[in-house]
Amino acid sequence: MTVTDEAAARAPAGGARDAAGAQVAAALARDLDEGFAALYEAYRGAVFSTALRLCGRWAEAEDLSAEAFLRAYRALAGYGPDRVAGLRPRAWLLAILTNVWRNSLRSAARRPASAGPVEDVADPPDPGEGVEDAAARRETGRELAALLAELPAAQRAAVVLRHVTDLPVAEVAAVLDLPEGTVKSHVSRGLARLRRLRADRQEPDGGPERQTPRGQTQGGGPR
Repeated sequence: MTVTDEAAARAPAGGARDAAGAQVAAALARDLDEGFAALYEAYRGAVFSTALRLCGRWAEAEDLSAEAFLRAYRALAGYGPDRVAGLRPRAWLLAILTNVWRNSLRSAARRPASAGPVEDVADPPDPGEGVEDAAARRETGRELAALLAELPAAQRAAVVLRHVTDLPVAEVAAVLDLPEGTVKSHVSRGLARLRRLRADRQEPDGGPERQTPRGQTQGGGPR
């Protein structure tokens, strides 16, 4: 277990608030296998959605999620009941996931580039949503994946954890093992860069022509 994982294990409760955390930790302390099933059910959605936005590829997100849960199980097998009972499971799991993702980036950097562009990925479907909402969500997911891929890794992780996974700043800081001020800076700079990137994509030629009330272009000449 890394320093980051240890910090996440002690993350303060709060935020979009981990209501299941205490129950999951108690279940893990009673029985590893039954507790791990509860851990998986409680957090598989958050882990996968976070992985998807970090890497931008569905199959890779599945691999990252599976590896994170595998590492979590192995770590829990070596913990005593008191240590398990004191876990903040969500932050701890996401710290493991983030470390797995960072390792994948380092491995990819040592290989020839062959992964191809970011896929058109949307968040996992909501069974209750209509066709129009599903289409809008997919379009938003496609745009978000492409924009997030342009961010430096530190900013991407901070933005995803804060605004996609919806963690409070204190928990993001624990997951990333960073001071809260540094997290706020990464989030602020990441969001600013996303806004610039989005504006550039929407106005590739300097923006649409604006018209005056008399039908003239901004330059004053007739159309």
